[in-house]
Amino acid sequence: MSKVLSLKLREDIFKDAESVVKKMHIPRNTYINQAVEFYTKLHRRSLLAKQLAKESKLVAADSMTILKEFEAFTEDYE
Repeated sequence: MSKVLSLKLREDIFKDAESVVKKMHIPRNTYINQAVEFYTKLHRRSLLAKQLAKESKLVAADSMTILKEFEAFTEDYE
């Protein structure tokens, strides 16, 4: 299902987009949909990377403790 939007673009952005649309021979609507989809995926990845970095910091100390325990455990069997 599609949603109808009213969109205001700066003149320079509109002209650049129109130029690309004409060269690609695709409808303006398709171009804008693809652009929004790409931009949304880009930002989702960025947000996910930030979340992963934050959560990694939270468990870093525990990970090092566990690593040291494993190293000590394997040294006992060598």
